[in-house]
Amino acid sequence: MAAIITEKFRQHNAEQFFESFSEASASTYYLFIGKSSPFSVSTSGGDDNSPPTPNDDVVLEQHKWDSMLAAKLISTSDVAFCAPRRDWANSTTYDMYEHDISTTNPTTSGATNLYDSTFYFMTSEYKVYKVLDNNNGVAYSGVEPTSTSAIPFELGGYTLQYMYTLSVSNIDKFLTSDFIPVVTDSSVSGAAANGSIDTLRVVAGSGFADGTYYSPIDGDGSGGVVEIKVAGGAIQRQGSSGSNIFAAGTGYTFATVDLSNTFSNSGMTVGASIGSGSGGSVIPIISPRGGHGKNAVEELGAHYVMMNTKLEQAEGDDVTVANDFREVGIVKDPFNFGTTTISSASTRRQSYAIKMAASPSTDYIIDEKITQSTTGAVGRVVEWDATRKILYYVQERFTDFGIAANGNQISFSGANTVTGATSNAAATPSATSSENVTLAGGTTLTFTSGYANPELQPDSGHILYVENRRPISRASDQTEDIKIVVEF
Repeated sequence: MAAIITEKFRQHNAEQFFESFSEASASTYYLFIGKSSPFSVSTSGGDDNSPPTPNDDVVLEQHKWDSMLAAKLISTSDVAFCAPRRDWANSTTYDMYEHDISTTNPTTSGATNLYDSTFYFMTSEYKVYKVLDNNNGVAYSGVEPTSTSAIPFELGGYTLQYMYTLSVSNIDKFLTSDFIPVVTDSSVSGAAANGSIDTLRVVAGSGFADGTYYSPIDGDGSGGVVEIKVAGGAIQRQGSSGSNIFAAGTGYTFATVDLSNTFSNSGMTVGASIGSGSGGSVIPIISPRGGHGKNAVEELGAHYVMMNTKLEQAEGDDVTVANDFREVGIVKDPFNFGTTTISSASTRRQSYAIKMAASPSTDYIIDEKITQSTTGAVGRVVEWDATRKILYYVQERFTDFGIAANGNQISFSGANTVTGATSNAAATPSATSSENVTLAGGTTLTFTSGYANPELQPDSGHILYVENRRPISRASDQTEDIKIVVEF
């Protein structure tokens, strides 16, 4: 249940978005969590068992700031291109790479788009291979591939191109049951030949003269030659004992093979013709730009970007471990509180805080409504630190959550008693002009006359993505591994 809620974000392509994380002048992106109080029909809609689907509107972006609890910077190493996961299994039929898949030329599985087809797979050793030829739609039959050869090879009846091997880091951060991270292997990329012809699509036909023939590959490239084998009057499909590429050539973006222009020797100077059979054809398969393996991201259709961020324990006291959360999102270029400076800190606390002058007779309860009768302020408890007498809270734009009965959102202020609606806890904020408190994780929180603001300026930057989830509980020894996948 997610939404991308700014048109600007939708207009990015995956490469631009990914590259913005590594450029020196790039924007900053934070993963944020929020919504400690339950979803309800009367406020946000839905409930904790069926979270509401976020609306794609301006109001939603404003509401997310009200319920935001904390944010963590997304670093370059937290982002990867990804593609749908397809695992190798023997006796499985895979599609093959073709440059012209369409409704009139579907794949073996019936896909009418290359990137919807199963033309690549990952092995148990986390090696990824592209299928250049699938034995005319026959199931793979043989041992699991292990080769890291930069050039195509045959195995299991298939012609395969090794692409890359997942690193331990990529496996840990980005491999899921649905997606695999995609990277380009520099050795494979360096060996790729732009515009090379590596495979063929063969229609057998009939009535051709048996034998082995050679034909130049026509088109806008050069140097390509096809070896054509005929047996029983039929052109033999590509494979170790059939027709093959004799010379891959370079520079082809379109190519054809003329069966009336064949020779019986590889020098193609003199030779017998293949004959005047019918119904047969040899169609060169055009390699992707740069050649097979040049750019794995483009070739495997990795138009998904995954962001993986771990929330480890309290993250330097910025992320509560006393309450749960229900919202996950991405915010771009938020400001530090009270400024127009884009934040760059690794983590940010986003709840408000009050330092009480003395402990109440009973503890505040998480999620309960709190009020300040003198000012009329209303909020909800995120956490009560009884040891340090600190009350963390948010003010959502719903009645009894942050909006008073008169329809106004009023800030808590002054040395006025704050009362818990369920616990009946009541305490007065400290009146000390400036007070530094060392938190459990060792960081210092400064209070001014009993109050501390969030660390990011509400409603700054751009909230790009929001996802509502069932409650995710936190604990002092707990780490959340959050993965967000955006499709472009």
